[in-house]
Amino acid sequence: MTESTQAALQQTQNWKLTLSYDGTDFHGWQVQPEKRTVQGELQAALGRLVGEAPLPQGSGRTDAGVHALAQVASFPLQARIPAANLVRALNRTLPGSIRVLEACVVPDSFHARHSAEAKTYEYRVLPIEPAADQMCPPVLARYVYPYSWGLNLGLLQRAATAFVGEHDFRSFAATDPDLATRAGETDADATVQTETRTTVRTIFASEWQEQTADGFHLLVYRVRGNGFLHHMVRNLVGTALDVGRGYRNVEEIPKILAARDRAAAGPTAPARGLFLHSVEYDFNS
Repeated sequence: MTESTQAALQQTQNWKLTLSYDGTDFHGWQVQPEKRTVQGELQAALGRLVGEAPLPQGSGRTDAGVHALAQVASFPLQARIPAANLVRALNRTLPGSIRVLEACVVPDSFHARHSAEAKTYEYRVLPIEPAADQMCPPVLARYVYPYSWGLNLGLLQRAATAFVGEHDFRSFAATDPDLATRAGETDADATVQTETRTTVRTIFASEWQEQTADGFHLLVYRVRGNGFLHHMVRNLVGTALDVGRGYRNVEEIPKILAARDRAAAGPTAPARGLFLHSVEYDFNS
């Protein structure tokens, strides 16, 4: 083997994975000591398969119990393996609650978090009527928020619309949010845009939809933005639900935003109803 051939074999390739997972049994995405995490399972699977254990960088650090329909991760590998083979091998090695949907080699400049242009989250609510002996079925229990207050879809939509635009969302961040040195590098996720600490984010679209799952009527909130603070989506949902049940007026939302105080907003909706729906990238920029 010539030196040039050997050197080429040692060069790393930058990989992009798209994966889906049920977050119920994990302590979130990010590796934590002595805790089971999605990032940790993926790193261990790579180590078993190719003898390399790079730490996969996710598009965002989903919390414990939060699910993903299309999380994105990136990492370098020296091993040369066809993409289809890598997908098959990982899915045979990973636990059944994590599945790799797609794998491809991308430019070295690509980073799952830093290169993200936008993200979409989805939150699923199951309206139930305890007086009618309704209950959350086991098949949905891990993936929806059973909600026993009557909800007005029109009011939910008005609340969702009030979140659209560029705002300071400190009131909707976890208490003492973990702000990173760049906008968007929070404990939840987000797009990196500037070098300043900020709780300002832009919401491009925000709406509630009616859906049916396994014969049950759901209310699904979908929100697309350039980044989200820690617990931000769950706090938006909690506040919208307060509006939807008539506990607070939609006209309060601008005041909540202006307060920049977590105590001004509604409760944090449970993690189990939240899904990272998709992440967007511009490979032409």
